Amino acid sequence: MSRKCQLTGKKANNAYAISHSHRRTKKLQQANLQSKRVWWQEGNRWVKLKLSTKAIKTLEKKGLQAMAKEAGINLHHF
Repeated sequence: MSRKCQLTGKKANNAYAISHSHRRTKKLQQANLQSKRVWWQEGNRWVKLKLSTKAIKTLEKKGLQAMAKEAGINLHHF
């Protein structure tokens, strides 16, 4: 599975690592992904997702069902 948040779609960002002499080398800035078990109230079970930390904070505010609907994800497959 790719390093991508399953709810928000966040993934790696291309950037430069700049040295003291200002030489630029390419690098990837990875998203801060965490494997998290979340209680799905409507399905009455646990769902294991790979989420970014920003998505975890938003999940506590909006709820799993609302975020999955926005992302177009069927939670029955997780």
